Amino acid sequence: MKNIYSIILIIILFTSCGGGKNKSVDDIIATNDLEIIRQKKTELDASAQEISTQLKQLEKKIKELDPQEKVPLITTFAAKEAIFNHFVELQGNVNTKQNLVIYPEFSGVLSKVYVKEGQSVSKGQILAKIDDGGLSQQLSQLKIQSDLAKTTFERQERLWNQKIGSEIQYLQAKATYEGQLEATKQLEQQVGKTVVRAPFSGTIDDVITDQGSVVAPGQSQLFRIVNLDDMYIETDVPERYVSEIIKGKNVKVNFPVLGKDIDAKVRQAGNFINPANRTFKVEIAIPNKDIAIKPNLTAKLKINDYTNQNAILIPQSIISENAEGQQYVYTIIDKVDSKATVKREFIETGKTQGNFIEVLSGIKNNEEIIDEGARSVKDGQEVKILVLEE
Repeated sequence: MKNIYSIILIIILFTSCGGGKNKSVDDIIATNDLEIIRQKKTELDASAQEISTQLKQLEKKIKELDPQEKVPLITTFAAKEAIFNHFVELQGNVNTKQNLVIYPEFSGVLSKVYVKEGQSVSKGQILAKIDDGGLSQQLSQLKIQSDLAKTTFERQERLWNQKIGSEIQYLQAKATYEGQLEATKQLEQQVGKTVVRAPFSGTIDDVITDQGSVVAPGQSQLFRIVNLDDMYIETDVPERYVSEIIKGKNVKVNFPVLGKDIDAKVRQAGNFINPANRTFKVEIAIPNKDIAIKPNLTAKLKINDYTNQNAILIPQSIISENAEGQQYVYTIIDKVDSKATVKREFIETGKTQGNFIEVLSGIKNNEEIIDEGARSVKDGQEVKILVLEE
């Protein structure tokens, strides 16, 4: 409206300047007479001010006489039932239960190292050998003695079964043989500790001790072995979600460093509330086929704690609140073509997600709610609905 009046004003001014009684602006300028030019400007300024005042008066009267000018313009949207999944946003770290530093079980010189960093190994594979200090020779001698004790026992057993010889000879032979077997078994266990084996299948992440070094049980770190197949994320969840976040809940996982998103599920929810920070532990299993996810990597988590299969969501920006703290929105009734009447509806709201909020009561499916213009209408007021082009 104001743009139209401005154009009319310009046209009137140019028309008035080009009339027969007055010289045109071009003619005035062509005189190069400063006084005449200033006089013409003063005349035009006065005319412009007078026309502007008249236009405002006309505009005011039009609004008084034309009811269309008083009707607020609004837009609406239809409330639709949809599945609403609410998510709790947390942060966690990647872990693996198979991330281990291997220590020796025997003291001695690390005589052989059979693996390199980055090498894949299988469970039970030999990683290194520690010098046994002569235990192998002792074991060989002990096995020879065990074989002799076995032969002696078997002969005494046959004689005893034939009632030949004394019972004490039979028992002595049996005790000697069993003692040799036990001694051999113990020495075999000692020799077995000189061989370092992989406790599980994985990758040698680090060879910590070099070949030729002297190692000791519980002190010398030999290797770090990691299995990146069975990875999981661990996070602390506030105790108020203890009944909502349980095993099997869906989780959206984002790795900011990798620029990677995956869908996962809660593998385990802890049963212990930490009294220090009032949280419980949750584990989320994650697939890692491409071995891109590493231990201690930071992950952003969205854990589904609530789902409503028939939820109505509306923008939070259209909700108002009265002095009693009651929330309400404006809907339309008695719609005829583009005209309708405003109705205030009190609502109860639930959980939020982004800029939207769940409506628990007060709004029905397919009910039209005022969107743009919701802050400038009143209950019972007539409005005009604008149809926005998509």
